[in-house]
Amino acid sequence: MTLAALATTALSTAGLAQSIDQFNIGVLGGENAQDRMTANQCLADYASEALGGVQVNIFTPADYNGVIQGLLGGTIDMAWLGASAYAAVYTQDETAVEPILVKTNLDGSFSYHSIGFARADSGITSLEDMQGKVFGFGDPNSTSGYLIPSVEIPQITGATMEDGDYFAEVVFTGGHEQTIVAVANGDVDAGVTWADGLGDWEDGYNSGALRRASDAGIVDMNDLVEIWRSKPIPEGPIVLRSALPDDVKATMTELVANLHETDQDCAYGVAAGETAGFEPIGHDAYETIIAVRLAEIGG
Repeated sequence: MTLAALATTALSTAGLAQSIDQFNIGVLGGENAQDRMTANQCLADYASEALGGVQVNIFTPADYNGVIQGLLGGTIDMAWLGASAYAAVYTQDETAVEPILVKTNLDGSFSYHSIGFARADSGITSLEDMQGKVFGFGDPNSTSGYLIPSVEIPQITGATMEDGDYFAEVVFTGGHEQTIVAVANGDVDAGVTWADGLGDWEDGYNSGALRRASDAGIVDMNDLVEIWRSKPIPEGPIVLRSALPDDVKATMTELVANLHETDQDCAYGVAAGETAGFEPIGHDAYETIIAVRLAEIGG
């Protein structure tokens, strides 16, 4: 049975096609654009079928802000946001998007971690070893790639994240994949990225940027070592633009909710690794992250 058949709504798919002329999916930065396109093309194909044949486009802006502004400006209809990116949208326009679903881990949880890591041959095994060294972070709008580390790491070091205070330099690489490559190449001494923290380090854990980079052959996890792990972070929501027709929102919500059951390979690509599927989520799950973002970097 196709996802179009599973996505039951009050109107036929022909009616859906008449209510919109295209549907745009935004994919956050963090890896190269072609890999993001490839991982999400199956979702775009299913969406086009479920929506009655409308054109479905995948947008892969260079940074997180490209997706944020697309949602705010109405040029992107759906995206999987990190919690901080969702907070960025919400604090600029509370009515712009609606959280609908969240990716769950194999143990049923919907949390992940910011993971600090370094080269295994660097001699760096902890944040204490990073004093006076260069630390790489992905994107200012990334939850795991900057927001949470900027709160939790100073609690350990007793210093700010300003250049020269504890770390010699704090640099933004542009995304999770870029951070992984920068560490592997020795361009920075350590970096942070995201992972569910489940499964084996050698695989890049079960899901996350390390798993995706390992799967792609970008890095051999045996060449890296974990040096820090954050407290659990709530997984970011899949959101839909609030102004979309209700029938379109219902169809896309059911399509993604059924994706793991219908096509596990597609779900693996969309979820950046192993997942138990996608479950309903609401705004309340992100109120703490919104408060942290407002307190730390404004909104």
